[in-house]
Amino acid sequence: MSVTVIVSIKVAEFSKWKAVFDALAEERVEAGLNAAAHQNIDDPNNAIVIGTAPSKEAFLAFFTSPATQEMQKKAGVLGPPEVKFINPV
Repeated sequence: MSVTVIVSIKVAEFSKWKAVFDALAEERVEAGLNAAAHQNIDDPNNAIVIGTAPSKEAFLAFFTSPATQEMQKKAGVLGPPEVKFINPV
């Protein structure tokens, strides 16, 4: 059963971050992730990603990989993201 993931990320510049997010679309699909980017209306440099993953472990394997970490640096991520895993009830 898949899990829903909500990630809140503080970025230096949303448009730069979004370009990197879009460039990783194929890698997300290969990892079994489905994700959509959103911009916080009250804080434009707060990127919110909502998506699904096959499991918490699959998401963490992708998100903490060296390649993904390097892309986050290039995207202007300012600090550790807040990640929440949720299940429907």
